[in-house]
Amino acid sequence: MSCYNFQRTTTRRQMLHQSAAGFGGVAFAAMAARQAAAEFAQANALPGGSGLHFPARAKRIIFLFMWGGPSHVDLFDPKPRLNQEAGKPLSGSSVGLEKPSLGKVLGSPFQFQQYGQGGVWISELFPELARHADELCVIRSMHTEGSAHGEALLRLHTGQANLVRPSVGAWISYGLGSENENLPAFVTISPPRGHGGVQNYGSAFLPAKHQGTAIGSAEIPIAQAVVSNLDNSRYSRTSQRRQLDLVQSLNRQHLRTLGFDSTVEGLIANYELAYRMQSEVPEVMDTDSESKATQRLYGIGDEPTDNFGRQCLLARKLAERGVRYIQVSTDYTWDHHKQVQEGSIKEAKKVDRPIAGLLHDLRQRGLLEDTLVLWGAEFGRTPMAENGDGRNHHPQAFTVWMAGGGVRGGMTHGATDEFGYAPVESPVHMHDLHATLLHLLGVDHKRLTYRYAGRDFRLTDVYGKVVREILS
Repeated sequence: MSCYNFQRTTTRRQMLHQSAAGFGGVAFAAMAARQAAAEFAQANALPGGSGLHFPARAKRIIFLFMWGGPSHVDLFDPKPRLNQEAGKPLSGSSVGLEKPSLGKVLGSPFQFQQYGQGGVWISELFPELARHADELCVIRSMHTEGSAHGEALLRLHTGQANLVRPSVGAWISYGLGSENENLPAFVTISPPRGHGGVQNYGSAFLPAKHQGTAIGSAEIPIAQAVVSNLDNSRYSRTSQRRQLDLVQSLNRQHLRTLGFDSTVEGLIANYELAYRMQSEVPEVMDTDSESKATQRLYGIGDEPTDNFGRQCLLARKLAERGVRYIQVSTDYTWDHHKQVQEGSIKEAKKVDRPIAGLLHDLRQRGLLEDTLVLWGAEFGRTPMAENGDGRNHHPQAFTVWMAGGGVRGGMTHGATDEFGYAPVESPVHMHDLHATLLHLLGVDHKRLTYRYAGRDFRLTDVYGKVVREILS
């Protein structure tokens, strides 16, 4: 060893970085709940002292993300005209456009029926979900921008596509914090690696502690998924505690010298959270410990429902432990540019029973009342055919539905034209959806802001209005 190498001094920053390696990315991605809630409350709390802008209808959100874009006209928005005009050119004038032809109309092969007291129309592809029709608030008039998956996904998850912005979950983490000191506020289960990747659950310019904690990815079966870098197999829990105590003492000493530094304070809290997560996360992720009846409810142990059933059950377990925003993602299989009939049947069989099981389980545990379940995707699909028997991307109109947490059940909001091409009644933009989600959590989307680069940013930018017609 050279004299230079022997005498070289490791800086404090290098030492802290190396010492903390056992806690990995989770320490920075996880939520310092108390600090986050305090930051928000200090800046935005109402005089009543609740920390919220108005009474919350929901405490948490579970987002069931159907990656790829399911066809709204085959699932929740029946259009008899499609079958009447099947194979004929769809003129632009029929949907308010100047184009002479948009392509040939593709009829839907699926039967629809009204369910529940509210008469909600649901395709034959979702027989289990149909049993919960009176809990569903179906929005048929969604629209957004971005005909490519990447742009549309970023708009869905962050509200913007042209700049790196915080995700919905990160904003909620920043605004509300977690109800559980041992778990982060924002967890994403099986998130997509493509089409924006980490940006879809990132914190952007918000403090890094608000980034979503990822469990696995959409391409990996959830039974094989882990929280990256949480466990340190090289050291015992006792050794890790001693290591952490040393690092934390140095951080606190540095903080006393500075007087105040939000970065260092957040670092201290995040290290502690990462350590505590080691004891709680394994139990939460153990879906096999649930009763056989509960596993059957979600379709666990059966194909093709096992994987998504485990994801939904994990979401319930996280919800009942105080996680504020939980996203569950399917893999990239709703993108039916051809064989939309076969593809829709296949994908619906994977998710129908688990989703119905989740709603039932939340209801019987008393959680649905203050848990908002959101189902949707980045866009819908065209009423015109692509490749003969498929449908192309369609941001101009699509459907989402919600249940629980402050929305009216058994209702349908908005409408599209006779072909399902564009909204013609009560259009709801993606910004409106985001504003409504925050409102249900007791947060004013115009007041949830973060100053960065000399400007106050918010999830909805300068847009968005709450869809009050759907509120209970």
